[in-house]
Amino acid sequence: MPVPWVLDEDDALELLAFLVTAARTQVEEAAEYGPMRLLSAAHRLAETIGPRASEGTREFIDGSLRRMPPLAVPREGRDDYVAALDQVCRELAEHLTSRFAPDPT
Repeated sequence: MPVPWVLDEDDALELLAFLVTAARTQVEEAAEYGPMRLLSAAHRLAETIGPRASEGTREFIDGSLRRMPPLAVPREGRDDYVAALDQVCRELAEHLTSRFAPDPT
């Protein structure tokens, strides 16, 4: 049984255009805007795939990712920002592990 795609070509092209143009703007923007651009793209992708994603993926999107503001710029409280980003990465890794390498017991 084929697995349904969570992005069609138009959605993928929109994300691709955002990433390419964000890369271009980074040439002239301050370095701290990089994480903001990437999180903004992650949120856009999450909004697109959420309705068509598995329950576990939707839980990650609605929990961990949604708690990380897409437009936060780490000028002050950088340690807290990095800690929050680390937590999102850990929770994503847990989700990916349970999805692609489930415990065989």
